[in-house]
Amino acid sequence: MTRRDNIKHIDFSIIAAVVIIVIIGLLAISSATGARESGDYSTVRMQIIWFIAGIAAMIAVISIDTEFIYRMAPYIYGFCLILLVAVLVIGKVRNGAKSWLGFGGLGIQPSEFAKLGVIIMIAKVMSSYEDGVKTFKQFAVVLFYLAIPLMLILKQPDLGTALVFIAIILGMFIIGGINYKFMLLLIGAGIIAVPLAWKYVLEDYQKARLLIFLDPYSDPTGYGFNVIQSMIAIGSGQITGRGLYKGTQSQYNFVPEQYTDFIFSVIGEELGFVICALVIGLYAYIIFKSIRISSKAKDRFGMLVVIGIVSMLMFQIFENIGMTMGIMPITGIPLPFMSYGGSSLLTNMIAIGLVLNIGMRGVYAKH
Repeated sequence: MTRRDNIKHIDFSIIAAVVIIVIIGLLAISSATGARESGDYSTVRMQIIWFIAGIAAMIAVISIDTEFIYRMAPYIYGFCLILLVAVLVIGKVRNGAKSWLGFGGLGIQPSEFAKLGVIIMIAKVMSSYEDGVKTFKQFAVVLFYLAIPLMLILKQPDLGTALVFIAIILGMFIIGGINYKFMLLLIGAGIIAVPLAWKYVLEDYQKARLLIFLDPYSDPTGYGFNVIQSMIAIGSGQITGRGLYKGTQSQYNFVPEQYTDFIFSVIGEELGFVICALVIGLYAYIIFKSIRISSKAKDRFGMLVVIGIVSMLMFQIFENIGMTMGIMPITGIPLPFMSYGGSSLLTNMIAIGLVLNIGMRGVYAKH
């Protein structure tokens, strides 16, 4: 396979969709941080730097043979576990969770990279089960590889990322194939785990976030404040928005965490329904094209990796946008390619690189 063949079979439309989303995100970050008024574009510059790093990482991942990634899966997974353990020992606390590793003035969030480590490792394990997960031993092995990072993440505690891991494994089970009895067992275990997690795992602020989802107006100046202000911001934008840098909720900081978790509320208020619909449409396009790539993957491993990534992105997009509109509980999950954060952006760019790599080689394999 020549280098020219490689380039010819890359789906550049996915890259274009990602770039447009990132640009809209940069505009929203600029507005949310008050960069134009203060002249301080440091947050925007840092996001651009992470995006450039993400592009470089994406290109590097595209150029790696998927068979090499398959062989390296245990090492990638093991490295992610080391980072998750390290963050519990020497990590920094942000927003109530000990989930950051600091390096000088920079910080990374290992749980973001662990998402891909788990996807790759479980794809390797499940790809050896040609008919899907049919025996209890196979089921137990897959859950073992999921359980270790999941427990480390809950220890931080980071409920949002833990939910992403659950979404990933459900997607890979459903598409990859699983005995329905094991799926029922998994659902039953999840139901049993809810009250136990409520009593022994969740912190008080996490419980409050889940309860306030049912009625944010029961505590309008406390835990319900974020979502109420976010809904006001999105609703006030109407069709075309108030204009970039002109949103009252955004510019007067009524919406907390508006350039990270609640960035969609900035877009809704200042750029309106039209741009919100564009963003959602671009996400849908990326998901649709990725699903098509999974169906054309040259092997089962590639198919499962793409399905894991699709499950990860779909859940994060639905949860983040949903929480800004009050239809999902607040979990602190970033909006892919838009929310400020280097670890999230870099992880998602690598994920897109994996999808494009598998798509490129899948198309070539059929010629």
